[in-house]
Parts: sequence; structure tokens; C-alpha cells
Amino acid sequence: MTFSIKKIVPHLAVVLVFIVTALLYFSPVLSGKKMFQSDIQQYRGMAKEQMDFRAQTGEEPYWTDAAFGGMPTYQLGAKYPYNWIKSLDLSIRFLPRPADYLFLYFIGFYILLLVLRLDWKYAGLGALAFGFSSYLIIILGVGHNAKAHAIAYMPLVLSGIILTFRKKYIWGFILTAVAMALEIVANHVQMTYYLMLLVLVLGIAYLIDAIRKKELPHFFKSVGILVLAVVLAVGTNAASLMATSEYSAFSTRGKSELSINPDGTAKQDASGLDKAYINQYSYGISETLDLFIAGLYGGSNSEPYNKDSAFTEFLLKQGVPPAQVESIFGQFGLYYWGSQPGVSGPAYLGAVVVFLFVLGIFMVKGRLKWWLLGGTILSLLLSYGGNLSWFTDLWIDYFPLYDKFRAVTSIQVIAEVCVPVLAVFGLYKILQKTEAKEDKLKALKWTTGITGGVSLIILLFNGTLFSFAGGNDAYYIQNFGMEFISAVKDDRKALLIKDTLKTLILVLIAAGLIWFYIKKKLSETQVIVVMAILIVFDLVQVDRRYVNTENFMAARLVEQPFQATQADKQI
Repeated sequence: MTFSIKKIVPHLAVVLVFIVTALLYFSPVLSGKKMFQSDIQQYRGMAKEQMDFRAQTGEEPYWTDAAFGGMPTYQLGAKYPYNWIKSLDLSIRFLPRPADYLFLYFIGFYILLLVLRLDWKYAGLGALAFGFSSYLIIILGVGHNAKAHAIAYMPLVLSGIILTFRKKYIWGFILTAVAMALEIVANHVQMTYYLMLLVLVLGIAYLIDAIRKKELPHFFKSVGILVLAVVLAVGTNAASLMATSEYSAFSTRGKSELSINPDGTAKQDASGLDKAYINQYSYGISETLDLFIAGLYGGSNSEPYNKDSAFTEFLLKQGVPPAQVESIFGQFGLYYWGSQPGVSGPAYLGAVVVFLFVLGIFMVKGRLKWWLLGGTILSLLLSYGGNLSWFTDLWIDYFPLYDKFRAVTSIQVIAEVCVPVLAVFGLYKILQKTEAKEDKLKALKWTTGITGGVSLIILLFNGTLFSFAGGNDAYYIQNFGMEFISAVKDDRKALLIKDTLKTLILVLIAAGLIWFYIKKKLSETQVIVVMAILIVFDLVQVDRRYVNTENFMAARLVEQPFQATQADKQI
């Protein structure tokens, strides 16, 4: 009994660290404040009639006149009777929002790494790397709560599947059924669909392994158990899924009733979304590097105010009063110059995390590496959308249901899961005494050369490699002149140089830590602790640019964003 308690204590301590960390990052919730989320503000406006009816009658409305001239409330927070899995979900998310989602990121990924048989120290480090990944924080800032919710349960679903394939049939079945039910109740079908693509890659890796090891009966037995678990999970969410299926036929994802295009040409029948609409947000191929260098493409359309920026200097030269400069600075979405119409921030995975991921490619062998690497590559290729149209079109035309989803950059969530897992395994493998010293040094040399080399090349030759020209620059030149856009380009370049230099420094520090370990100057625990500090420092420093205490305000203003005016009352 004493031994069991000793085994549990580290895990309890890690969970406590996750709770404290989530609350500290979103510390205004401790004083009763709530995060202002633009998408949630609009949702509150659309759902007000529904919420008022529920409060007044105690009954659930499944129709509202307050959105799009009238529509079902299936995607506006409709509640269904006897939904016990929703009660379980709410009990897990016991922290104030959005700290609850950050905690969910941490705990789900921690369980996944434990299931993959990593020590609690490595699992804790990986959970922090995943939870503070910039994309996962930024979507909370803008109010993509359902997306965050679904992403947070992805690692749990993978955990159940892996347990099942490891012949832990009962525990694998239970965890898969419960985790998949929680995934579905999060109500973001697109994220769940992307998870299934990753599961498909995982399944192919296990199938190849089963063929090699002549264990096909075990493989098909595991698949059968998992199918049963998913059927059970679907059954617990049957009401919401059937309602969504019914509604989809009447939405933009259903067949159009129009027979001609605006130009008079015949309209082709299509059961999904238009390709141009699907690819509207397509990731630039070279933009992939902002997973490694946060400010490579200008960060976002709303970068924090910098009083020392070239644009600020330009405004002051034009005679703009200093007190107004910051206000004007915030009115222009100038700095992001990538391929997408606009972004709220980069999908930054972290310099140290990407360094360890590359290290993992060299150090990790077998099935684990290939499904993680395969998932990462697939997600990046599909995220390019219209910038890799031949590949995207194959999926839109031939892969079931792929044409139902827009904003293809969202599929990067697969990389958000895969990269930290392989990164942690890369660190684990190189810190094991069972690995040959020569192999470690060779892997370290290649990893440092690749990651450090890319950073150094960008730092030295950015003027040749990049134009720093954005899609709207012609408009700004026409209306404000060349000097205006020259100042903006100077700031874009300065941000790239600053973040590239930071990435290079972090890569060299991480490489130095491992080198000192190989030379027996540092212990395994010391390396893990310092790596965790580097990862959290790096990611949080970027996260804070886009989601910080300024996103919070009094709860009353968040809960009642729209106040009726005298004219509204008269109408």
C-alpha cells in the first residue's frame, strides 16, 4: 500500500502544478473577471433569445428567430435531456473559464505520454509544451472554445486506442469509449474529423507492424473493440449528432438550390462547400517556418504596440500627437504578411520543441516515429490548401466529408499533437544510458546543424529570402504613400530578426544542455528541468503577445455585451 501511494504522489503533484499554472496564466479569473472573446460576444447576441426563453420557462428551445432570420439552436448551445457525458465533461472542467481548457490541455496530454510509457517528469514537460503551444492559447483569446474543447480531448482518445493495441483490451475499450464521447460532446465536428485522420495514420502504422510481426488477428480484434467503443460514444451523443446531421442538409454544407452562378453560367451540383471558400485560409508553404520562428511573417494583424517601431516614428513625423499614436497604431492590421487573409497570431510550436522534434527524428526508431512524423507531414500538406491545390483537390474530390470543412489551416492541430510527443521522446532517448554515445553525438550534431543552420541563414540572408510585402500593401501605398509602407516593412523585418535571433539562442542553449549531459557534466533531471523552463519561457513569452490580462474585464460586461438603448426599447 505504501508503495502504491509513493507511485501516485508524483502524479498528484503534477496535477496540482497544472491547476496552479492554468490559474496563474489566466490570473484575472481569480478576481472574478472574465475573458472578452470576440466570437463568444457574437454568440451571446445570437443566443440571447434562446437563453432568455430557457431562464423564463425552464424548457429548452430548439429554434430561435434571433440568428439568420430564424434557425435551429442545434449549434447555439442546445441542451439535450439525459446527457450524462456532458455532466462528466463539466465535472472535469472545474476551473474558471478559460483556465479550465488550459488544464484540460495539460492533463489529456500528460495521460497520453504516460500511456506511451514515459516517466512522469517527461510527461509533465510534454504537457506544458502542448498546452502552451501558441495556437492553442490564441484560439482561447478569440473565443474558439468548442475547437479548444475538442482539441483538448484528442490525446485521451489516442490514449485509449494505443492501450487497446497494446492488448489492454478492457482499459483501452473503456478509455476510448469515454474519451470519444467527451470528444463528440465538445461539438466541433471539424476537429473530431481531423482526429480521425490522425487515427487513420496511426492505424496504418499498427497494420504494417502487425503484418511484419504476423499479428493480424490481434490487430483486427483491436479494431473491432475500438469500433464498438466508438459506436457506444456515438450513441451517448445520438441526439446532438442526429440534429446536426438533419441541419447540415439545409446549411451551406448541403446541396445548393441555386441553379446558376452570379455571372449567369450554370452552377455545378455540389454536396459540400465551394473550393475557393474551403481554401480561403491557406497556409503559405514557407510560412511553415513560423512553427519555429514566431515573428517570421509578422506574427498577427494586431501585434502589440511598440513605441520604438518605425511605424510609430513615421506617425510622429507626420505630426500625429503622441497621445494618439497608439490608438492609430492599433487601427491598422499591418504586420502579418503571409498567405492568409489575416491571423490572430502564429501557430508557434516553440524553438526548443521543434529542436527536440528534429532530434526525435534521428533518435526514435520504429512505429512511434513513423505515425507521428506521418501525421505531422499530412497535416502540413493539407494546411497549404490552395497553395498546394493539386493535393488539396484530391482530398476535396475523393475523400469522404473533406469538402464539408473550411479554413484548411485548422488541420495543423494534428501537428500540434504529434510534434510535442516526438519532441519529448527525442529528449527521452538521448538522455538514456542505453543509447550509444556516438549515436547521441551524431544526432545532436545533425539536429543542431539543421535547426541552428536554418535560423542562421534566415538571420543573415533575410533581405534576399523575403520580400516583406503583404497582400494589402498596394492599397496602403495608394492611399498613404511609399514612406508609410516602408516603415511597416522595416518593422516586419525587425520582428523577424528579433524572433530568429531568439530561436537561434534557444537552439544553442538546448544543444549545449544535451552536450553537457553526454559529457557527464549535467544529470538527467537537471536537463529535464532546464528544458522545461526554456520551453515554458519561450512559449509563454509569445503567448502573452496575443492573450494576456488585457483580454479580461468585469464579468458583467462580458455576460451582457449588448445593452439595449432607448431606441431599442422603443422598437
